[in-house]
Amino acid sequence: MEDKNVIQVRDLTKIYKLYDKPSDRLKEALGLTRRKRFKEHYALRGLNFRIREGECVGIIGVNGSGKSTLLKIITGVLTPTSGEVSVEGRISALLELGAGFNMEYTGIENVYLNGTMMGFSKEEIDRRLPDILSFADIGDYVNQPVKTYSSGMFVRLAFAVAINIDPEILIVDEALSVGDVFFQAKCFHKFEEFKKQGKTVLIVSHDLGSITRYCDRVLLLHQGNLLDQGSPKEMVDVYKQLLVHQEPVRQAEGQEGEGSGTWERWHDGISGATTIPKGEDDPSDVWQQPFQMNPDILEYGERRAEITGIRIVDDRGRASNVVHKGKPFAIKVRVLFHEPIQDPIVAYTFLNVHGTEIAGTNTMYEKMSFEDPSAGRECEVTFRQQMDLQGGEYLLSFGCTGFRDGDFTVYHRLYYACNVTVVSDKNTVGFFDMNSRVEIQELNGR
Repeated sequence: MEDKNVIQVRDLTKIYKLYDKPSDRLKEALGLTRRKRFKEHYALRGLNFRIREGECVGIIGVNGSGKSTLLKIITGVLTPTSGEVSVEGRISALLELGAGFNMEYTGIENVYLNGTMMGFSKEEIDRRLPDILSFADIGDYVNQPVKTYSSGMFVRLAFAVAINIDPEILIVDEALSVGDVFFQAKCFHKFEEFKKQGKTVLIVSHDLGSITRYCDRVLLLHQGNLLDQGSPKEMVDVYKQLLVHQEPVRQAEGQEGEGSGTWERWHDGISGATTIPKGEDDPSDVWQQPFQMNPDILEYGERRAEITGIRIVDDRGRASNVVHKGKPFAIKVRVLFHEPIQDPIVAYTFLNVHGTEIAGTNTMYEKMSFEDPSAGRECEVTFRQQMDLQGGEYLLSFGCTGFRDGDFTVYHRLYYACNVTVVSDKNTVGFFDMNSRVEIQELNGR
């Protein structure tokens, strides 16, 4: 059976006029000037793609790449400057908090308002109402004006309405980020049900773990252009290079694993990119590659030794703030010794976003010692391990310490030096995966 295209985008362009001051807009509207008083901003530029029935497609890109603008054009909220979008099927969209709701109405009244706008009769909404209220699970607040709701309650009700009006295409734009973890789990379970029913889901999110786990395909937007599309793993790999303003270099299809990739030129002319010409500068030199550090690092210490460089190296040998769960990775730390130091200790610690220490190690725990470094000597310490943390956002802190005259001494500490995003297609309970191997055996002989 031939795949059915439910969304087709052809040569889609959206241009906004940017005026320096409101009076320029007024003069142009009244025809009082012939001079062009605006600058053109291309939010989208010549996009072409199609989405097939039953696909779960993710859209990713750095801020300002045009993701939300694209969804608003697909759903009919915005009109394109040129090009065309064709949609086959009933769309239900959750674009942003507050869209389609009257803040003065109660939750129940907004359910009927939204259902009516989507073409349902009162009787049809009556039949769906129990499912909507059960999914939202906000209790008696459903009879209160929605202007009194918390953001979590609001998105619960909005999403419950969106998925229970029997859509053929569900579009969600970052709205789930305000829900608690249990509600998000319920929503993603619903996505799985939709996929099994052959419905189409389109998601915009910065949660790379969810994109990798639930999407069949990913579109990568950058500066209004469709940079590429492909498997979630491939596109996340390119996206994480854009985050550090590095020119995207993609590993050839089917070439996975450290040291086995084929480096290809991607796109020229990306703003702020670092060029790695093919056959020239070795891309494995991670100290020459861009890496995202915290601009507000908290640091202290005597500075008799100083941490001069930090890199996280992913399973493909590239400096990156994104690591895939289950893959090997390395943490590199460079230390410059300003004075002779006996038995220095170099350490790293993973913390969650609340600052709670989760895991870490140091050269003393790992029974690795320095030859007592002299003044002016610089050393590089490499910690190699497998990433077994659950998917999510983490912080890394570093330190160089030791014992001087029997007293513990901090030479240099860097708190919250950089972030680490762990991308996972399978999360378990807690912070770590136990990497269990499960066997099921029937004992009754049937």
